[in-house]
Amino acid sequence: MDNKQIASIFYETADLLEIAGEDSFRIRSYRRAAEAVEAWHQPLGSLRHDEKAILAIPGIGKGMLANLRDIFNRGEMSLHRELLKRFQPSMLELLKIPGLGPKTIALIWDAFQVGDLAGVEQLARAGKLQALPRLSAKSEQKILKGIADYHQISGRFLLDTAERLAEQLISRLAALPGVAKTTPAGSLRRGRETVGDLDLLVTGACCTDNDSAQLSAVIESVVTFPGITEVLAKGENKVSLKLRGGMQVDVRLLPPESYGAAMQYFTGSKMHNVSLRQRALKLGYTLNEYGLARVDDATVIASATEEEIYRALGLDWIPPELRENCGEIEAAAKHQLPVLVTEDDLRGDVHAHTTETDGRNSILEMAEAARAKRYEYCAITDHSKNLAMTNGMDDQRALAHIKRIREVDREIDGIRILAGIECDILADGSLDLSDGVLDEMDIVVGSVHSYFNQPPEQMSERMLRAIESGKLHVLGHPFGRMLLRRDGYSFNLHAICEAARKHNVALEHNANPHRLDLSDVNLRIAKSLGVKIVINTDAHSTSDYDKMKYGILQLRRAWLTKGDVLNTLPLDDFLQAIKKPKGHSGPRQ
Repeated sequence: MDNKQIASIFYETADLLEIAGEDSFRIRSYRRAAEAVEAWHQPLGSLRHDEKAILAIPGIGKGMLANLRDIFNRGEMSLHRELLKRFQPSMLELLKIPGLGPKTIALIWDAFQVGDLAGVEQLARAGKLQALPRLSAKSEQKILKGIADYHQISGRFLLDTAERLAEQLISRLAALPGVAKTTPAGSLRRGRETVGDLDLLVTGACCTDNDSAQLSAVIESVVTFPGITEVLAKGENKVSLKLRGGMQVDVRLLPPESYGAAMQYFTGSKMHNVSLRQRALKLGYTLNEYGLARVDDATVIASATEEEIYRALGLDWIPPELRENCGEIEAAAKHQLPVLVTEDDLRGDVHAHTTETDGRNSILEMAEAARAKRYEYCAITDHSKNLAMTNGMDDQRALAHIKRIREVDREIDGIRILAGIECDILADGSLDLSDGVLDEMDIVVGSVHSYFNQPPEQMSERMLRAIESGKLHVLGHPFGRMLLRRDGYSFNLHAICEAARKHNVALEHNANPHRLDLSDVNLRIAKSLGVKIVINTDAHSTSDYDKMKYGILQLRRAWLTKGDVLNTLPLDDFLQAIKKPKGHSGPRQ
């Protein structure tokens, strides 16, 4: 198990203990342990034989060490298993609904012995919840709305969650005899911002007719993968299973000669495949997951690789991120596909936080991690004072922080550290720090963190005022969305893009897999309106820099090239590109 999975067990145990009405100190100890494990920079599994190192982790005592031994040795924790037997596992799903905390769930369980989503929804629709202590008709309606919102997003998973599961399965299968390669397909390969089912394709000698023993070993390894709640199907060339948390995994086993055709078919999207099959038919071919074949005599002319299939159809190979039937086939036929931006093109990340506010690492540690990514520059952009929950800085602290950043910058070799701020855009569009302090910054990222429920017109005016202040260089995570948790707020994107272009403000694509904001659709709109993009991780720890890859996928889905992204520029060119134009109109009154 990786750290996130171990932390999940601790979090769930804490929630179940709270439902059970256990001692608050015990509950907090599991939550502290979960936070410690989740944030730890090393995989705990690699420390299983070094218990002193584990005990040195803040939040991990001898009791938690015993629980970790349980997890390392058996793949589960006894207390967690016992609590799941005592209470319905569906109660954990209820915790995802706004208004349904552990105490409320316990209240409903004690009163009605109901602990599942459908049952609670039925009680709420019958008006029975409002009769319970601390609940009202208003809270009942909030629960119903939360359940409705949850139904819309259930069955979807964040990119990093899907990728992590795929990597674990790939690593598990790679060691088996006869497995040549295992590759993700479907929406994960296309880089969709959220993923439904996980599709994995396996090929090698194990998938040929005369290697049934190797094939059986692969199938057995799949169906014994930790965390399986149900094996849905088990055949000679496909295994389907359901994992704890709800994700369905389909593993397909393919002979090498049809691997390319299967990769193309199972990568999708559906409409891309439909258009490709129509093109094949016009050329006298049929196309399916087994290969591209002539209609007249069924002779297969391409199947082993995707490249040969596209080439036989008169097309350049189309990157998976573009396969959404949005003009990519026509562009490939004309040899006009763009050279998409890659992570290697980036020269820096200019949105990161430190222990000065809500980050986990120091200025130096963040800079060293950015240097390890071979970045030429990075920026430290801690929060301003309005975001009190993050220990945001006022003018005086911000100036002192700039001084410390400059000191570390002088001490470190191989990377330039820019002094910046993530400055709150307040409800009226003013900025959270004084102009004099903002003028001291190398880069100012302006973000909305409050009053998300403003009407679209008011939100647009708010953002326009900030852009027109002449102090912003980057508009951070423009829609403020959190994937699978909350929709973004509404505003006039075209008006914001026009103003951003006029006042030389870049729009951020926030690469954190919980945000991926701007979306691929909105990135294309911004590009069409001449706005430059900056891609950042919004890193709160050194490991967060590794999340850049998820944002790059979105930029590629939006057809963006290196020239569309400002932080692909060398340092001097980047600083020149974000420089404010003379004679800006100033803030709105």
